[in-house]
Formats: sequence, C-alpha cells, structure tokens
Amino acid sequence: MPPITTASLIQMKEQGEKIAVLTSYDASFTSLLEDAGIDVILVGDSLGMVIQGQESTLPVDVEDMVYHTRCVARGRRNSLLIADMPFMSYSSAELALKTAGHLMKDGGAHMVKLEGGATQLETVRQLTSNGIPVCAHLGLLPQSVHKLGGYRVQGRDDESARIMKEDAMALEAAGAQMLVLECVPTDLAAEISRELTIPVIGIGAGAGCDGQVLVLYDMLGITPGKPAKFVKNFLRHTHSVAEAVSAYVKDVKAGTFPAAEHSFE
Repeated sequence: MPPITTASLIQMKEQGEKIAVLTSYDASFTSLLEDAGIDVILVGDSLGMVIQGQESTLPVDVEDMVYHTRCVARGRRNSLLIADMPFMSYSSAELALKTAGHLMKDGGAHMVKLEGGATQLETVRQLTSNGIPVCAHLGLLPQSVHKLGGYRVQGRDDESARIMKEDAMALEAAGAQMLVLECVPTDLAAEISRELTIPVIGIGAGAGCDGQVLVLYDMLGITPGKPAKFVKNFLRHTHSVAEAVSAYVKDVKAGTFPAAEHSFE
C-alpha cells in the first residue's frame, strides 16, 4: 500500500471513498492501526485527557505533543500523520511557525491541526506559504471550551451556521488542506463537505462528511465516564482491540458509521 498523502486524500474525496481517521499516542497502537488500514492518524491534544488524566486539553504543551508525535512516527508506515498544535501555541503567526516546525522537524508530523475560523486565516496563510500543510477545525473547539460554555453542539441556529460555512470556505481559500467538523448538525456538515474541495472529517457531524475521526480510547470504550453521543464502542462486539479497530475502519469506509444515533440534528 503506497503512503497516504494530502493529494491522495483529495483523490479519495473526489472518488467518494470515505477516509478513516483515529487518534494515537504511541508506537504500539500506531502499528495496530496501520495493520487495520487506517488512512490518517491524529496525535490529538486529547492526550491531555485520556493519557494524562487532565480535565481538558488546555494543559497540554508543545513538548508533550512533540514527544507523542515522535512515538507515533516510529510506528507509522503508510498513514498520514497529523499533530495538534496545543492551546496558545499558535497565538501569532510567528509562534505558529515555530510550533509547527518543531512538530514536523522533531516530531515527524506531516500536517498540523489548529482550531478556529476567521481569526486563524492569516496564520493558515503563513503556515501554508512556508510549506506546512494545515488541517483546520471548526464547530466545537475543545481549546475554547470555557469560552463556548461547555461541550455543546455548534451551528444549530441560522447565524452560527452561516458563519461556520463562511469560515470553512475562507480557511480553504487560505490554504488549509483538510477540515475537521466537531459536534455540528448533520445537514450543515454535509453541506460544507459538498461545498469544499478539501476533505472534511467529522466527529459528531454525521455521515455526510468525507471521513470520520474518533479518539482511540473512546471507540474502545476505555475512556472513564459517560461516552459522548457521537461515540460507538467498537470493542463491545469484537474479540480484540485489533478487531475493534478493523471494524471501525470497515464501518467508516462503508458509510455505516456514524449512524443516526451518533449524530445531531
């Protein structure tokens, strides 16, 4: 299997092939994900919660992300590797360049992900003009959870939906090569996916997106506490972690995950 690139992901979108994405934070899980045929691995700042036991992603720093990205890179073979830029590590275009360079040069990331819409356009332009691929992130923004007032579905009213659509198109125009939509109504997410030429990856955004992402520990049912509505425990009806990951990839590719019960209207 040839390595997955940003160009091959766009080709997958054009051909209607769903893109399967999972988070990973170490070499062993990464090797298992590769064996299952995962397309993209995200080293998420979600590690703050599922690895470090923090209450949110906010305490995660750049060195945490570089360390875990480097671990994942050692286990990676064919998938595209994306690393989150943690909270306050891209508050200016200059700082974003430094953070992204560290994640790519020292961590081995192929792409970096940042949260936000119109306020991040100049940063996206600066990164992409310097040869750094960018994945944008709209909808529920975990790094802005206190500003948003908690983990809530975004884009349910006409005005916020309009702004999200405009932000998505502007991010693509600025050079973003992928977009994550989190906790967004199904119809809105599907509309944005149709409008953009870059791949749109959903998490709690319905089956109309070009692909899906979940936190690995969530889809294995081992994250403490009550799971989010958009999470499915793939380990429950399988016999091993490897089978669970393979089932996830199969269901994403077939378009059977997420189902209606994992989505928002």
